Amino acid sequence: MEQQEIIFRNYSIGFMQEANRIHEELKKLYPEVYCELDYTNNFELLVSVVLSAQTTDKGVNLVTPKLFEKYPNPHKLAEASFTDVHSLIKTIGLANTKARNIIALSKRLVEEKNGEVPNDYDYLVSLPGVGRKTANVVLGEGFRIPTIPVDTHVLRVSNRLNLANSSDPLKVEQSLMELYDSSLWYELHLRLIHFGRYFCKAKNPSCEICPFQNICQYYTKNHPKK
Repeated sequence: MEQQEIIFRNYSIGFMQEANRIHEELKKLYPEVYCELDYTNNFELLVSVVLSAQTTDKGVNLVTPKLFEKYPNPHKLAEASFTDVHSLIKTIGLANTKARNIIALSKRLVEEKNGEVPNDYDYLVSLPGVGRKTANVVLGEGFRIPTIPVDTHVLRVSNRLNLANSSDPLKVEQSLMELYDSSLWYELHLRLIHFGRYFCKAKNPSCEICPFQNICQYYTKNHPKK
């Protein structure tokens, strides 16, 4: 996996305690966390995450059963026609691009890795349709390598709760890596996703019952003290 230089900030004891409280509250809300994409192996995981870009996991789960039934491995998908793959995934966003990408990445896996998905960050991000977030999901979910994939939910919640202060996913990732032990990273990312997806939504979040009202920037801005 790509090595990162992490510059640790001198966080105050109070700030670290607040960060730990956030994690404990998230654990109470979501004691059991899991990836909501349906998959049975790392190839299906990789394809599903590529398909999930700008699309809901629910939407992806509706198209992948037929896709994986017809193309259960990279050897089969590498030989598929664009027209057929597109017809199977056409209900999700960016279907044209995604169909081309999953066929192309399958060809790469067959030609270069004997059809196996490797636990190699640099290789994964070289595949069509695979960016940093997708690679981190595959490494964390598929190989249990500590990662913090940053999607829109993680980005939004981290900024609202002052765990980060940036619109740059890489900077948010680094901030979270600094604050929490690596043993917590992957489950933390899932809890932040669940919290952002079902509780701290982009629009109409559940502020009235939120345990983080005292520290949330969104709540402070939209519920000024009288």
